[in-house]
Amino acid sequence: QVQLVESGGGSVQAGGSLRLSCAASIYIYSRSCMGWFRHAPGKEREGVAVIDRAGRTTYTDSVKGRFTISKDSAKNTLYLQMNSLKPEDTAMYYCAVRLSPGYCDRNPATFDNWGQGTQVTVSS
Repeated sequence: QVQLVESGGGSVQAGGSLRLSCAASIYIYSRSCMGWFRHAPGKEREGVAVIDRAGRTTYTDSVKGRFTISKDSAKNTLYLQMNSLKPEDTAMYYCAVRLSPGYCDRNPATFDNWGQGTQVTVSS
């Protein structure tokens, strides 16, 4: 079982930036897939960005060019840099890790370890 602790959420105005961090309790370098997800009221949980073992990344269309996912294996930490934030980015953001091998995609059903979430609120 992996313990994941997110931080960095908050309230910002549209156009602002936030950097989310996710500290993992175990060595994450060899883990197959890590990602950031968000859940807004009245909407389904959405896969925002994922990064695989080799560092390859995929993003949902709405954040491409604005968000960047990265990981620091030495610190066992996953990051999400969010720039040019929009009100529609408002949501609870979660990091997740999938320990089983396989293709790294943004389907939340394939992830088996989740953090507690951090709230991001963007005002217009």
